[in-house]
Amino acid sequence: MSGIGVTAFGVIAVTFMMATYAAERRHRAFVLAFAVGCLLSSVYGFLAGAWPFGVVEIVWAGIATRRFQLRSRAERSSSAS
Repeated sequence: MSGIGVTAFGVIAVTFMMATYAAERRHRAFVLAFAVGCLLSSVYGFLAGAWPFGVVEIVWAGIATRRFQLRSRAERSSSAS
């Protein structure tokens, strides 16, 4: 991938990540989409040679995935009541 391609991918990945983060309160699916955005941003970090950024984004993807699981479980239990 060329330098411009990596940059374009990074802009798209980070924009997607930020948009899904902003929409998290609307539906739990946006939390999972945020996790995907974090993974995409991580790929960008590694492609750009900024491996610390890539590692941090993997950690954020894990945190977001856990938040999605907890929110899904909470919503299931509240609807069962």
